[in-house]
Amino acid sequence: MIPLTWYLILSGALFTIGATGVLIRRNALVILMCIELMLNAVNLAFVTFSRHHDSMDGQIFVFFIMTVAAAEAAVGLAIIVAVFKNKATVNVDKINLMKW
Repeated sequence: MIPLTWYLILSGALFTIGATGVLIRRNALVILMCIELMLNAVNLAFVTFSRHHDSMDGQIFVFFIMTVAAAEAAVGLAIIVAVFKNKATVNVDKINLMKW
């Protein structure tokens, strides 16, 4: 049996890698992947605590988070494709569509 702390350490490490990727990287696709990594880290923590407390509440939250993550990926990719058609880049530093 794997201890609870190992799952939480893995979850924290995955979340840290995802947050670092969001802050450091400039490619919009990589940023979306890092956000997905952060959501999966939170899902791992929810499932870990759900299993530890013998409750299904955490797993129900994971289901809703996965649904929101799928919608976020679809909308995010659609926005990136639309921006790429206009600007021919996915570098977030070069995209300034909201400026006057």
